[in-house]
Amino acid sequence: MKKPKKGNLLIAEPSIIGDLSFNRAVVLLADHNDLGSVGFILNKKLDFYLKDLIEDTDSEFPVYNGGPVEQDNLYFIHKSPDLIPNSIEISQGIFWGGDFSTVLELINSKKITCEDIKFFLGYSGWEEKQLNDELDSHAWVVSKNTYKNQLISKCCEEFWKEKMLEMGGEYSIWSNAPENPSYN
Repeated sequence: MKKPKKGNLLIAEPSIIGDLSFNRAVVLLADHNDLGSVGFILNKKLDFYLKDLIEDTDSEFPVYNGGPVEQDNLYFIHKSPDLIPNSIEISQGIFWGGDFSTVLELINSKKITCEDIKFFLGYSGWEEKQLNDELDSHAWVVSKNTYKNQLISKCCEEFWKEKMLEMGGEYSIWSNAPENPSYN
């Protein structure tokens, strides 16, 4: 089993069924250390846009379900640290957070696009050793982020299926299975 580290992807095993947050999820690990882990679900688009949450913009940037923790808070990852002060590098040119008023100015002046930034309500969090326990129980597959900072524009609802096909073998079979087995 590959050990997780900051910047890796967590691919939900097909066995995670019935968990609304993590069924067919692809999570970017934004931080991972001895105290715990934080990540954002990349492929669970919500039914509203940034303009629905923030009064100061008419932006139609999509908003994603980042995870079940603090779903009343907005988070973002991006690839524009030169434009967004106080960003924290996750890895491979992907950054977390930064000055939100600057982000709004950049969006409203069309200096960054949804290819550059991704917004989430909530995040995915694991306490000390919790993620390792889930890995031991085969809930996740740890995968290197081969997309680097293009990951921000890569993510879509089909991302999990693409990762299943990419992993091959028994995972290929799951790529075409219905999301809810009772539909079978």
